[in-house]
Parts: sequence; C-alpha cells; structure tokens
Amino acid sequence: MLTPENMAAIKLTLELASCVTLILLILGTPLAWWLARSKSKWTAPVGAVVALPLVLPPTVLGFYLLLAMGPNGYLGQVTVALGLGTLPFTFWGLVVGSCFYSLPFVVQPIQVAFQSIGNRPLEIAAILGAGPFDRFMTVALPLAKPGFLTATILGFAHTIGEFGVVLMIGGNIPNETRVVSVQMYDHVEALAYDQAHTLAAAMILFSFFTLLSLYSYQKASSRAKTSFGISI
Repeated sequence: MLTPENMAAIKLTLELASCVTLILLILGTPLAWWLARSKSKWTAPVGAVVALPLVLPPTVLGFYLLLAMGPNGYLGQVTVALGLGTLPFTFWGLVVGSCFYSLPFVVQPIQVAFQSIGNRPLEIAAILGAGPFDRFMTVALPLAKPGFLTATILGFAHTIGEFGVVLMIGGNIPNETRVVSVQMYDHVEALAYDQAHTLAAAMILFSFFTLLSLYSYQKASSRAKTSFGISI
C-alpha cells in the first residue's frame, strides 16, 4: 500500500522527469543536429562531453555540480546575482543536475536519427527551393520522429531512476527533493522493507513496461519500413 509520503515522492519524481525531458528535448535537438551534420573538429570532443554521464559515477557528477551551483561556484554566483538564490537542495537544482545526467539519453538517439536520414532527402528539398530552416522543420524532424520518441522515453525513464546525482544535489527534503529513489533508500535505512518492496516493485514494473513499449514500437516501425521496401 502506498503511503502519503510515497505518493508525494512519486508525484515529485514525475514532475522532475517531465521538466527534465522537456528541457532536454528543446536544448538537445539543435545539439544533436549539430553533432550529426557538422564537419567541425569539435564534434568529437563535444560528443565525448555529452556521453560522459554514461561512464562517470553519478556521485562525481553530483559533487562537481554541487560545487558549481553553490554560493562560491560560478553558476551559483550567477543565480545569486539574478536574485534566484542558490540551486542546491531545491527542486530546480534537481532539474539542472538531472539535465546533465540524462543528457546522452536524449541527445544520442536524436543524433542517430538525424544521421540515418542521409543527405539525399535534404538535397531534394533544397532543389525544390526549401531553405535550411524549412528543410529542418519539414524534412529532418518528421523523418527523425522515431529517434525523438526513443529519446523521450529513455530521458524520462532515466530521470525517474536517478539516485546518486539527486541525493548529492538535493539531499532528502520532503515535498522538495525527496524523489522515489531517495524515498526507497529511506525505507531501507529504517528497515521498513515492506514499503521498500512496494516502491521497488513499482519501479520494476514501470521500467519493464517503458522498455516494452519502446521495443514494441521499434519492432513495429521496422516492420512498416520493410513492408514498404525501405532498407534499414
């Protein structure tokens, strides 16, 4: 049975995942486009930075973000100067940290989708008189739709499952920074294994059905392409 504390943690987690996913889709799309299409020598270093959270321990990322957003950090000084205060141990601090930690799970699927388009559709659109912005909006984005769906699902699910980063940046403040993973950790520390089981089972079911929906869509999309004679 879900207690009011558990429900509050679930609600906060869903709000965090929704905000982070929306922000990353907005900011990550132009970044993914640049990584997919640019011939710059900086694409490799930037791509490596984007992928860092895949191999970097969450506590390391959380530690340096905590320092950066603190009163003596460069980001903290900016937010204080803007009258926003410091971000650590606030909901928006969690948003910033989660955006960094979930970045590759949104950018990389979109980047791969843009790369798979190839040059020919864009060249045809250019011959027909479409400008760069029109080609991006009417050709690239529709063709990259599967990548955007994958990015949305993975970014949302990955944010829900975060622990190390949110604990380092947000601590454990009820209704402010106590997300599901931290709430479950509290239950284990308090030896309330029945409540921990409830949240853990909910997380497992959510993760399973999230991945099931993603793989089902990818399989259906692959069949549709094959039926129309499109090689993939």
